[in-house]
Amino acid sequence: MLILGLESSCDETACAIVKDGREVLANIVSSQIKTHEKFGGVVPEVAAREHLNSINLIIKEAYKQAQITPDELDCFSATVGPGLVGCLLVGLNAAKTLSIVHNKPFLGVNHLNAHVCANFIDSNLKPPFICLLVSGGHTQIIRVKNYSEQEILAQTIDDAVGEVYDKVARLCSIPYPGGILLDKMAQEGNKNAFNFPEAKVGIDEFSFSGLKTAVLREIKKFKPDELPKKDIAASFQYKVADTLIKKTKYFADKLNCKTIVMAGGVAANSELRKRLQELKAQDYITHAPALKYCTDNAAMVASCAYFNPIKSDNPLLLEVFSRE
Repeated sequence: MLILGLESSCDETACAIVKDGREVLANIVSSQIKTHEKFGGVVPEVAAREHLNSINLIIKEAYKQAQITPDELDCFSATVGPGLVGCLLVGLNAAKTLSIVHNKPFLGVNHLNAHVCANFIDSNLKPPFICLLVSGGHTQIIRVKNYSEQEILAQTIDDAVGEVYDKVARLCSIPYPGGILLDKMAQEGNKNAFNFPEAKVGIDEFSFSGLKTAVLREIKKFKPDELPKKDIAASFQYKVADTLIKKTKYFADKLNCKTIVMAGGVAANSELRKRLQELKAQDYITHAPALKYCTDNAAMVASCAYFNPIKSDNPLLLEVFSRE
């Protein structure tokens, strides 16, 4: 089954063609990082216009890369939400139009479910498993019972992981995209330089706002030109990864599930991937998507359309949504 997927939920315009939910024939991503750098973050209206400028070009490039025609596809899919409404509309309307023009089915996809399905790409992974979903807008531990049935076991009560990474980066005067640069800086620092606290919340909750405040307090103790950014980044990153992995392991043990996977943009984080790998020594089976499938992309959308599309009597009537 060949599915074309479109992703435009934030600041990446992406198109992919995937076979049977696992084999990627084409994967095109047009990033807007350079566009938004001068603003220090994503501007929704600007992002939507960039999607409009790119969408037709990347669809044509995907056909070319996969060496197929639209008539060879079995279906079209797109992210419906959550995301930026104006941005989502670009990809959704493009996919619906292609569906009507070529008389092929359309399937809508939940962006978070798509991140989970990124683990199926180029792998033989099958449910059940425990998934740590970490992104700019979400931090969740999910029990994936089968391809279409999931249960949220824990989630953040304030800042998501990606969000707090960007905020701490700004506190350290690290330019956009802060989270990525903070990770690189942390790899050169001393993770034991600062003993940042872990929030005292329920086992089914995450909270990172207090950690952000603790970082700010330490920063204020230094003159700007004497700030040990690498050590702060390393200590902060270590505490975040420790909290995330510890709680994920707790639920895996509680539910007697030895398979743990990660998903979302922050699943590309070096410390998190290292800590996940270390669980193999404790007889866990671990998996994380390739780096190019962690950040927003359309391959995960097409995979999700195959394994877990949004259930609807008439998918062409699906409308975008900004939040779950």
